[in-house]
Formats: sequence, C-alpha cells, structure tokens
Amino acid sequence: MGGLSGWSGSMLALLLIFSMQTVSGSGNTGAPPDCSYIQTFSPNGTSGVYNIQPEGFSYSFEVYCEMGANGIWTVIQKRTGGAVAFDREWAAYKNGFGFISRDHWLGLEKISAMTKSKRWKLRVDLWDFEGGSAYAEYEDFRVGDESTNYRLSVGRYRGTAGDAIRGAYHGVDQNGFGFSTIDRDNDGCDPCLFGDVAVESCTSFERGGWWYSKCGSANLNGHWYPEGENIGWLSGLHWLTWKGPAPYSAKATRMMITPLCCLRKWFHTFSFALLIRELSEIPT
Repeated sequence: MGGLSGWSGSMLALLLIFSMQTVSGSGNTGAPPDCSYIQTFSPNGTSGVYNIQPEGFSYSFEVYCEMGANGIWTVIQKRTGGAVAFDREWAAYKNGFGFISRDHWLGLEKISAMTKSKRWKLRVDLWDFEGGSAYAEYEDFRVGDESTNYRLSVGRYRGTAGDAIRGAYHGVDQNGFGFSTIDRDNDGCDPCLFGDVAVESCTSFERGGWWYSKCGSANLNGHWYPEGENIGWLSGLHWLTWKGPAPYSAKATRMMITPLCCLRKWFHTFSFALLIRELSEIPT
C-alpha cells in the first residue's frame, strides 16, 4: 500500500478518525454541527437548506446556510415581508417557526445548543426601503438555556448599523437579558416610563419575542410594515441606532452566526485534503 505505509499511514488514520468525529456532531446522524462544515465535503456547495446536528443535540434539523464572500453562516432569523406572523408565544419561539428558506425564526432551543460550545459571531443585516443597507456584528454571541430564559450574551461590536443591542441611550442594554414573549415577561419593566406613558410589558406594544431590556433599542421580531407605513410605529422591525429619530421599520432583516474561531474547522479540512492526496498516491 506504498502511499499508506509507515508513519504516513498511521497519521492518515488518526486524521481520518478526527475528521469524522468533528464533522458528525453528536455522532447519531452524521450531520455536521453547523454550516461552517458543509464545504469541507461539498467544496462546490452553495447557499441553501442543509441538515445539521449541534454537538450534544439529540436530533438533526434543517437550517439555511449562507455561503458568500463574508464566510459561511447559519441563518437563525429572516424577515422579508408579512407572510409569517411573529407575535407568538414562548413555545413557538423556543421551537422555531416559519419556512427555513424564507421568513423564519430558527428556535431558541436550537440556537442555545449551537452556541453552547465554541465562540460564535452574530451578524445582523438590515435593508431599508430606499435601497440602503447596514450591518452589525458581535463577537462571543451566546444564548443560554431555558433555565436562564435564553439569556443573551454578546461581546465586541463592529459594523455600520450601530450597537442597538447595548442601546441608543443609557439604561436599555439588552446584553445579559432573558427572552420575552407575549405570554412570558422578562423585560425589567415595572413599569417602564416613556414620557408620560407607562408600559408594563414591552411585548404588549412592540409585538414579537425579543431580549427586551426596558424595551431597548433593538427588536427585529416585531410587526412587518410595508413601504409608506413603516415610520413612527414602535411595533416594527427596529434597530434604533441605524435609523431615527422616529422609529423606522426595516424592509428586511437577517440574523446569522458563524464560529468565531475556525482552528478546528481548518484542522479537519486539512486532514480531509491530506486524505485525498494520500489516496491519490495509492498504486493501482
């Protein structure tokens, strides 16, 4: 077996075992743990719906993998219109809803499982009705488990949309807050005062589940408004550090995540490439 003898063969076997273990998620289905692994075995793979299985998760599920110049991302939220209602209860946000290739919310339980291990980056893309766009990226994105009310954690920000998660003004930082829905309130209002208006629950007028902190400056799960009706409503798709001063509801939004540290992915990609090279050297 010329090319597979001695040290080379032993090393190749170890690399193959490592590669199979790292790509197979929990080991039950063989599905990769996230979209960043897809092109390892499908170098010509394009954006689309794929099955993944995060490490420690009991089953595989469909996600939309966005593959482009900015990397390979797992989409966790998408809004392009009003076909899918987002004013839903806790159970729906926990498990996910919508259409994976179109408007959807992936599900807090799945997002929590994905971000439990490794370091992750969140990217938020925003589009307006005038043909413009902006983005926000956060390092060290993580969502806790249900016992924490799926608490949000983000690190350093960069982008063009502004850091709305930490707030357009003092006292509304959503980092570290649990998730709220129309049937479960974790927003910190008791009540919240906006001028002479007292608000007991942010979801009562913002609509849609989110990590509200005294309502805060970001909510991409509110009501979708068409052009001409998208300015002035507090219940829209807001990123208040991007548009203002009147609330501006975005035309489209997308939230997606990717591993922040790609060493492990690089290693198994390298091992697979080495395997192909070694196999090509086997005498026929």
